[in-house]
Amino acid sequence: MSVIEKQENQVLQRLKEAREKAQLSQLELSYRSGVSQNMITYIETGKRTPTLTTLLKLCNALNISPSILFSDTSEDVNTAKATIIELVNRYMN
Repeated sequence: MSVIEKQENQVLQRLKEAREKAQLSQLELSYRSGVSQNMITYIETGKRTPTLTTLLKLCNALNISPSILFSDTSEDVNTAKATIIELVNRYMN
């Protein structure tokens, strides 16, 4: 599993944890966010990757900053940045 895939899984897990901490069902989060309950289920189970708009709607409905979903250690951030730069360079050359 790549660093990006690990980080994606971490974001989705943190999103689910934030919903559970807020004591919201997927249905209630759906009503508050305007995102279908099926999509929330797919996102939480890793079957779908949310768009930025969807992610922001969910964070807004949960009253959380999107930043808390992402890596919180500088090592993880630096590794993710290096991977992204490597991929961009690979496809640009």
